[in-house]
Parts: sequence; structure tokens; C-alpha cells
Amino acid sequence: MSTNKFTPFRYISPETTMTRYAVGALFFLLLSTVAFNVESRNVVDDVLRLPSEAARFFRPNQKSKDDDDDAAGTRWAVLLAGSSGYWNYRHQADVCHAYQLLKRGGLKDENIIVFMYDDIAYDEENPRPGVIINSPQGDDVYKGVPKDYTGDDVTAGNFFAAILGNKTAVTGGSGKVVESGPNDHIFIYYTDHGGPGVLGMPTYPYIYAEDLIEVLKKKHDSGTYKSLVFYLEACESGSIFEGLLPEGLNIYATTASNAEESSWGTYCPGEYPSPPPEYDTCLGDLYSVAWMEDSDIHNLRIETLHQQYELVKRRTANDNSLYGSHVMQYGDLKLSREDLFLYLGTDPANDNCTFVDDNSLSPTSKAVNQRDADLLHFWHKFRKAPEGSARKFKAQKQFTEAMSHRMHVDNSINLVGKLLFGIDKGPEVLTTVRPAGQPLVDDWNCLKTLVRTFETHCGSLSQYGMKHMRSIANICNAGIQKEQMADASAQACVAIPSNPWSSLHKGLSA
Repeated sequence: MSTNKFTPFRYISPETTMTRYAVGALFFLLLSTVAFNVESRNVVDDVLRLPSEAARFFRPNQKSKDDDDDAAGTRWAVLLAGSSGYWNYRHQADVCHAYQLLKRGGLKDENIIVFMYDDIAYDEENPRPGVIINSPQGDDVYKGVPKDYTGDDVTAGNFFAAILGNKTAVTGGSGKVVESGPNDHIFIYYTDHGGPGVLGMPTYPYIYAEDLIEVLKKKHDSGTYKSLVFYLEACESGSIFEGLLPEGLNIYATTASNAEESSWGTYCPGEYPSPPPEYDTCLGDLYSVAWMEDSDIHNLRIETLHQQYELVKRRTANDNSLYGSHVMQYGDLKLSREDLFLYLGTDPANDNCTFVDDNSLSPTSKAVNQRDADLLHFWHKFRKAPEGSARKFKAQKQFTEAMSHRMHVDNSINLVGKLLFGIDKGPEVLTTVRPAGQPLVDDWNCLKTLVRTFETHCGSLSQYGMKHMRSIANICNAGIQKEQMADASAQACVAIPSNPWSSLHKGLSA
């Protein structure tokens, strides 16, 4: 039997033939165009892309690994830990982790400016001298971190000068500043204690929201960046931008909390996961750890600022518990569509990682209010110290002094409010919260003046007392003058207590 099969005749219409000729001619024309462009190199190659460039065709904002990063501008970063003292270990650990992340991402040391007091790594309390960790199983994040501004050189003035690129305004330190150009991208990360309208520093004065916003506006007016991203970790951190950061500056900011709630420490003694047993302090902050641990495991060429914001928001908030805060975003929200790569670079080890919306790391079982982290440290230190030891006595003294300072500040502010507005109305005025979208205070000079007036008679607010900045702002908004504040403060405070947080030792915060 024959194995040949009959192939039926297939009619091809003239229209089909013409279509094929047309497609072939078009394909030939496109190939010719590509060859001409490659040969002449005088025509932009955005018309037709090779298969290896498919990702860039469908996502034009994404840079390939072979692109020259400097063609899109230089990445700059300013990292600031605004505290000192071993009980604030987590803030410097956060900043050191951020440095390592940026370094792996490809940023150069000359473009990363680090502010930290640098009293943690070799503190006698540190169980691993010369090592700082930011998570229970974490590697040393201290190694190699630039010592640009340390100790008393960590000041608000130097921070502002570094952002503005003003070398002549810097005092001490490495002198490194952001010498950016109009095509550059700037990333600023701040972590510390805060309060309504204010951010702490290891030196006085503190940073007031209005002053920071004015610096950012001045930076914009100088035309020395293309876009700027600000990540802010602090209690009431939303108040730094709420009603103050306008759109149109090409600045996108996220904060650990809204304008009226605390932020939280994490990897603290007694929580899960807890730090190694030899540690008596929190290793990180919840918001900070969330964005950095997310960045550690993802290809940041394909993750946007908004995607990270959503992941961090879910991990930082815990509506079913007593802890957690609401991560916020401010400024030019359209910038959140950009890839994190523009600001943080990306670790080449993560090039094959695929971003998935629900693959964020699991939240911790509990966290510690930022303002209570020092008490937690003193308590664990006291509990673990041998009976009768000098260490136990010191821990007890530290705990007692901290509690005494808190009681003094709380009672003094409350009494000032009652003296100014009456016993019934005073507490109401002090605790009033303005509607969302409004700045904390109408007159920032008034706020600074009344803070200084209060501290002159009652002592420094310190990192704990910053929680009362809203009360003093409300006193300003109520029209109270400096003389009235001075009289009330003098009546409320007979003397200024002498403790490690007293203005007798550190000066005034305003």
C-alpha cells in the first residue's frame, strides 16, 4: 500500500499574497532601520528593541544592568541617627544597616554622608565590642561605616549644611556634603526620638519641622537635584510634614507614624523574635527594619517606592494589638511610582528575585514604644545583674532617674496648662489635636520661644519630654505671650532637678 498522502490544493487569494509581501517588506524595512541606527549611532534606538531589551521596552523607566548609572545622575544619601546612649542602640544600628544596604547597592562612600554619635560599638554595655547588629541573627553592620560626623559634630546645623551642599557652614567632621547636580537623586534617612513638630538630636538644639522644610525648599530652589526621597523614623513623625511639605518640590516622604502617635522599637528583650540573650536593648526600630529588610531581599530595579510603602505599612501597623503605627506618605506622591533603584541602588545578588506583593517579612509578635525603650533597657539590666553588684545599683539608679525626670516634666507641663487656662480647661487645651492637613502651630518662632522659656525655669524637655511639644504649640495657638509663659513656668517649677537629662548638664533644646 502506498504511504503517500494526498495533499489537497489550498487556494491563496491575491489579497493574502499582497499582505504577505507587505509584511515582508515592512520587516525588511525595520531591519534596515536598525542596521542604519547601529551603524550611524546618531539616532535614538527607542523605535525597535532587541529581545535582550524587552524588559526596558515594557518598563521604560527601568535601567538595565549594563547601563551607565551616572547617565541618569548620581545617587546621594544622608543618614542620621539622632540619639546617643546605649539604651538608644537601635538608632545607630538602623543607620549602620542603611549604610551597608546602600553600599551593596552600588553607592560610593563619597556620596554617602553618615551622622551618628558613635558611642555604641565600644560602649561597656555592648556584649560584642566593635560590633553592631540590627536583628537577632544579623551580621555586623558597623564595619566600614564612614565616620563623617560623630560626637558633638552631630548637629542640626551640620545636617542642614550637608543637605544644602554648603561646605563653609559645616563645623567639624569630615566636611562631606551633598554636592549634587540637577540630574541627581537624593535619599535622606533619619532615625531617632521625636515629638510633635520636632526631631531629636544628640546635641542641642533639636530640629524643628519648619526649619527642616525651609532647608528642603532652599535645596529645591538651588536646582541641585532631580528628585529627593525622605524616610523618617520618629514618634509623631507625620507632624514634620503634615501641612508643611508642599507639592511641586519633587520630594517624596514617608514617616513611621502619623502626626499624633508613637513609633516603635523592635527586636527588643522579651519580644519574639528577641535579641540574643546577652543583649538588654532593642536592636532596631519597626518601620526602619521593615523597609531595610524588604530592600535586603528584593531586586530594587523592579520594586517601586509605592510597593515598598505598602509592604512597610502592613508590617508596621498592627490593628489587632496594642502596638503599631500608621506609616504615612507626603509630598509629590507621583514619585512613588519610581523604582527604589534610583535612590538605593540594588544588591546584584538579588538580580533574579521576583517582587511579590505579599512576600514581606512577618511582623513581630510585639514591639516597644520608642519612649519606653530606655526603661526596658534599665529594667532588664537591673533584673539580670547579680544581687549587690555595682551593675545592679547603677541600673536601679538609671531607672529611678528616668522615672523621676518623666514625672517632673509631665507634672510641670500639666501645672503650666492649669495656671494659664484654669483647672478645668487647661488639660483640654494641652491635648487638642488639629485636623489632619493643618500644621502643628501657626507661629514657629512662638513655639521655640515658649519652649525655651519653659526650659529656663523647669529644665530640658529631653527625648521623653518632646511628647509635650503639642501642648506648648497649643499654648502658642491660644495667644499666650512669653511673659505669661514665664510667670506660669516659674510658679510650676521651684527648681530644676539635676539628672542626666537636665538642662544643667546639656543646655536647652530650643
